[in-house]
Amino acid sequence: MKDIHCHIVPGVDDGSRSMEESLAMLHAAQEVGVTSMICTPHCRNKNFNYRIAVEAFEAFKTASKGFPMTLGFEVAHRMLALINPKYYPKLAMKETGQFLLELDVAASEGMYYSEYAQSIFDLQALGFEIIIAHPERYHAIQENPDLARELIRMGCKLQASADFVAGGRLGHAKKPAKRLIKEGLYDYVASDAHCVAHYKYLKKALKAFG
Repeated sequence: MKDIHCHIVPGVDDGSRSMEESLAMLHAAQEVGVTSMICTPHCRNKNFNYRIAVEAFEAFKTASKGFPMTLGFEVAHRMLALINPKYYPKLAMKETGQFLLELDVAASEGMYYSEYAQSIFDLQALGFEIIIAHPERYHAIQENPDLARELIRMGCKLQASADFVAGGRLGHAKKPAKRLIKEGLYDYVASDAHCVAHYKYLKKALKAFG
């Protein structure tokens, strides 16, 4: 099983804080059946440093002693305006060329038809397939699940984060996630792990997803 979204690279975002923690997370991932992963540090604010993230990933990859992994990033929508599009390929998932996009939790419904639609179109024009990270967390989708269908109509794939089984980070993700699962709208379920404890949700989520 491949985990396509995790914050396991040490010391680069709000996930793993050290190499020791990263290796413990890797062990936890293997315990629940993960056989390969795409490491996806946050690209979320102006302090993001691509070089440091790559160096930390390479060090972790070496320390993992051959565990299959590649690098990608979870890119916050607001960062697209701050980064020259010629650098977007560096942020995509290296193995697949897919682009993991995080939307604003509190964005209005109107943004899905305006700014988000335009950004998705622009990324697709550059050859990327867009994966929307954890749509079950976004307030607008919680209130109107049809927005998830709109993202699919735009050509996006949807990724559930495993912690929806416990309500998610904000406590409100379980019900919308179950609805999207029931309607077959998700393409992926991933750990979105930020620490060892988060992997306990992955096995439960996969059962719900399956």
